Amino acid sequence: MVNLMLKRGLAIISQCKRETGDIWQAHFGAAAIAGHFFVKDNELTGSLAHHIFSQMESMVESNFITVGKWHVSGGELEIVENLILQSLDKTIDRLHWVGHNVIYGAISLLAIHDLKESGEGAGDDLSGIADLILSFENSIPGRSWIGFSASEVKRMKITKEDGMPVIENAKQLSHFVLEELAQFPIIYRAESHHDLIGHMITFSHALNILFDAGHVSLFKRGLSPLFKLIKVLRGSRDVKPGDEIKLFSPIDHLPLQKAVRSELLPTECGFWTNDYSRNSWDFGHIFKFPFSFYDHLRRVERVKDQYIENFRYMINQ
Repeated sequence: MVNLMLKRGLAIISQCKRETGDIWQAHFGAAAIAGHFFVKDNELTGSLAHHIFSQMESMVESNFITVGKWHVSGGELEIVENLILQSLDKTIDRLHWVGHNVIYGAISLLAIHDLKESGEGAGDDLSGIADLILSFENSIPGRSWIGFSASEVKRMKITKEDGMPVIENAKQLSHFVLEELAQFPIIYRAESHHDLIGHMITFSHALNILFDAGHVSLFKRGLSPLFKLIKVLRGSRDVKPGDEIKLFSPIDHLPLQKAVRSELLPTECGFWTNDYSRNSWDFGHIFKFPFSFYDHLRRVERVKDQYIENFRYMINQ
């Protein structure tokens, strides 16, 4: 079951562009991989792990496009790895769809590494992963922002006045993004906050995965587009209900609605007894956000209560 989730996740990401003509079905593949590593890295066992894998299995069965007919050997996995890295090299310097090119690429590399370590192949043709990442090359930075249009975000520059820190490693990046998360006095349900704050967490985690794998140059190059996302979030951090603001979103509306606080955390069994299928597992984010958040927590020396408090507003469905 465990390795099957990795294989199915990689297959969904690889097949996404070919089967749907779009980039978003890959969310579910990334989520399957994220769920696997969330359980593994946090050493979750018993009924808790069972419930998580049950949710993952339902999600994958609902979104798996075709059953694989190929066996991808360890040697071929190395070829796929190189193709993914080449695609990231071409796309990582700019902000594309709040970092999904990096998120898809890094989590695929993580799954491939795990399969290689276990001595298994992947079970599917994975060449589509690199093609998917390349398809981000001329895409917009994202669709939903508070106070900025997509074109304004695209033209935005990071300057010394923005006060972004010098970051040399994954530990420093985790501390930085958790501190940014803790600064929000209100987290709105609107995609501009719930989803962009969430992707600040997942995008930065993807960069940390690259750092861990020894791809330090890609890690450092990816900081600039991440900083751009954070700069936009800082601009809307102190927005209060009723404030007159520019809202650029095809799905959100004024007045902004505050997110609901989750009483349960993903490390508690009760969190996973909910039926998340009713909203398509928040497009897979119900697995992706916890995986990235708890990975960041493990890298910091002191976990502040406010990190966890604000995280609760990201995961309530």
